[in-house]
Amino acid sequence: MKECAICKSEFAEEDASSSPFTEAGEWLAGEVWDDAGMLCPQCLENRAMLSMMYLHEKNT
Repeated sequence: MKECAICKSEFAEEDASSSPFTEAGEWLAGEVWDDAGMLCPQCLENRAMLSMMYLHEKNT
């Protein structure tokens, strides 16, 4: 089990359900914020949704 760097909840990487937002969050974690593998699926999804709304320089 790992602890999420944002919300501090415990998660297992192999339990992550794959949705388009989770996949986008994984990409952002690896390419933008350099915290890949450290966030739970819920925080990955939230990051992707918020980035889609507010991170316009990455929406090209």
